[in-house]
Amino acid sequence: MSRTIVYVSCAAEGCIASFRLDNATGVLTPVARTRVPGPLDPPPTSMPLALSPDRRRLYAGSRNPPWPLTGFALGEDGALTVLGTGHLAQSMAYLATDRTGRFLFGASYWGSVLTVNPLDTDGVPGEPLQVLATPPKTHSVLPDPENRAVYAAVLGGDVILRQEFDAATGRLAEPLAVAARSTPGAGPRHLRFARGGALLYCVNELDGTLNTYARDPESGALTELQSVRLVPPAAPGKTLACADLHLTPDERFLYASERRTNVLVGLRLRPDGTLEPIGTVPGEQAPRGFAIDPRGRWLVCAGQESGCVAVYGIDARSGALTRLATYEAGGNPNWIEIVDFPAPAGTTGASP
Repeated sequence: MSRTIVYVSCAAEGCIASFRLDNATGVLTPVARTRVPGPLDPPPTSMPLALSPDRRRLYAGSRNPPWPLTGFALGEDGALTVLGTGHLAQSMAYLATDRTGRFLFGASYWGSVLTVNPLDTDGVPGEPLQVLATPPKTHSVLPDPENRAVYAAVLGGDVILRQEFDAATGRLAEPLAVAARSTPGAGPRHLRFARGGALLYCVNELDGTLNTYARDPESGALTELQSVRLVPPAAPGKTLACADLHLTPDERFLYASERRTNVLVGLRLRPDGTLEPIGTVPGEQAPRGFAIDPRGRWLVCAGQESGCVAVYGIDARSGALTRLATYEAGGNPNWIEIVDFPAPAGTTGASP
C-alpha cells in the first residue's frame, strides 16, 4: 500500500511540516520540518503551496520581500529537497501550476495582480514572465482542465475573471475578461472545477455563500446555477471569513471552511451539480486551509490561530465529518497538500 504524506505550510516559522498519514486509521505521525529558503530573522512568511501535475514537485511562496519562490523535489519517501529559488512579483495569496507543469500562476491579494513564472525542465522557478493588473484583492487562480485559460477569483472586485492562456509562451491574454459577477460585497475567494470542468464552484469570503456555475467547455462562459448560504449572516457592519473549499475525489461531497465561526461546512452534490447541505462541525481556531486525501477518507484542516491541524473522518455514504484527533503543526499553519508515494519494496498492508 502506498504511503501518504501531509505537507503543512507554517507561515510564522518559515517552514513546511511533514506528517505521515495512516490510510487505515487517519493517524498523523510527524516526519520532518523543512525550512523554506530565506532570511533567518524574520523568517520567510511561507504560505501558499502548489503541486506540479505529476505531484512530485512542490512550490512554496513567501509573502514578505523579496517574495522568494522555492521549488522542492519530493523524494520517494516524501522528503523535500530544494531544487532552486526564483522570485514572485508580489506577495501571493495563491499559487497554481498550469496543466503541463511548465508555468506557475500567482494571485496577489495585496498587489492586485495575476502573474506567471516559468518553471524549467528541472522544476526550478524563474523570474516573473508576466504581471497583469486586476481589480482589488485577487485571491486565487486556477487553470481550466483544457489548459486554455485561467479563472481568477477577485475578492475586492466581486468578479471571476477568465483570461485565455497560451501554453506555448506562458502568457495570459489581455485585456481583462469578466466571466461572472457575484453579489456586491460577497468577496469571491477560492475556486474548484468539477465534472471535467463542466462545473465551477466559488466560495465567497465576506458574505458566507458558495456559488455553483455551469461552464461551457468551448467558450469558457459561466452561468450561475445556485448560491447557497454556508453559515448565518454576519451581524450588521461585520463580515464573515470563509477560506477554502475542496471536493472529495469522487466529487460526491464538497467542504468549505469559515474562520469567524470556526466551522467546516459539508455539502452534497446533486446530479445537476447543485448543492444540498450535510451539516457543520467545529474546526480548529480560524480553520483556513485544508485538504482531502487521495482516497477521500480523511480531511486534514489547519487552524491558523491554534497552531494545530485536525483530522476528520469522511463518512463514505453520507459525507458527514467526524473529528478524530488534533496535532501540533507550528506557527500559523495555513496551507495543506496531501501526496501519495509508492510503498517501499517488499512492504505490504497499511502504511506504518
